[in-house]
Amino acid sequence: MSVTATAAAPTRSAGRRAGAVGLATTGGVAVAVQSRINGELAGRLGDGLAAAVVSFGLGLLLLSVLVPATRSGRRGLRALRGALTGGLLRPWQCLGGACGAFLVFTQGATVGTLGVAVFTVAVVAGQSGSSLAVDRAGIGPSGRQPVTGARLGGAVLTVVAVLLAVGDRLGDPATLGLALLPLVAGIGVAWQQAVNGRVRMATESTLTATFVNFTVGTTVLLAAFAVSVALRGRPPGSLPAEPWLYLGGPVGVVFIAVAATVVRFTGVLLLGLATIAGQVIGAVLLDALFPTAASRPGAATLLGALLTLAAVALAALGGRRRTGRR
Repeated sequence: MSVTATAAAPTRSAGRRAGAVGLATTGGVAVAVQSRINGELAGRLGDGLAAAVVSFGLGLLLLSVLVPATRSGRRGLRALRGALTGGLLRPWQCLGGACGAFLVFTQGATVGTLGVAVFTVAVVAGQSGSSLAVDRAGIGPSGRQPVTGARLGGAVLTVVAVLLAVGDRLGDPATLGLALLPLVAGIGVAWQQAVNGRVRMATESTLTATFVNFTVGTTVLLAAFAVSVALRGRPPGSLPAEPWLYLGGPVGVVFIAVAATVVRFTGVLLLGLATIAGQVIGAVLLDALFPTAASRPGAATLLGALLTLAAVALAALGGRRRTGRR
């Protein structure tokens, strides 16, 4: 390899990494929008689980049309079968959609009470710490990555941020308990991104990885919804007429596809951090520009969001790969 080619390789790698981070950040903004949509849909239906079923189900319906209709989708399904039978993929690595299903359920169940900003900061706290563990274990396609002091500091700072953001509601045990749901969902998101990236790498198809995610998620949600209907009866609300309330599923398809594609360039932690930045920005803007009765982006919430961004920057600095030494 020539000296010029050797010198250009890090530049190309840095460019791909920067582009991946930009896409992940945009995807984070989309997640904030999805949270608002699914929260409103849940309010109309009177059931967060029913809203999650509609959201995931529409995403799966869209993918069921796209995957067979595209060459990469059909090739990816064949590769998926071969990867599972050949041992390249383990069955548990195809279950990331279950975590996505829980996240979408928490959107419908809690956003109406917490607001998008507090919901997002709670997800951030869980996702940051979990990303450290997932990268350290090497579950994602980028392999094992060390836990540095800066990365750990960033994760701790996000926990401080979520406590600050919900501090004005600590006197309400019900609201505080609701904040724990997106916190747990955030923990699952890191694992979901890691295994979806594995499926994307094994099949060489973003559509196929996304299809697997939505198939598993929809199956889990339908089973849970069937139990809910058997125990509590049908949801009290009816399907709304506004078309925009059904866009949560397609928005989720875009986000999962982006995450499954870029995680091999960024690692789980950096992907999570970039997504977090986009979520926080999008959530605060939504609550400020299009407020609802539940969204109260006061000083504590805004400060919590700023601390979250500071935590992202701190952990990102600690996540830079050392290229000068081996």
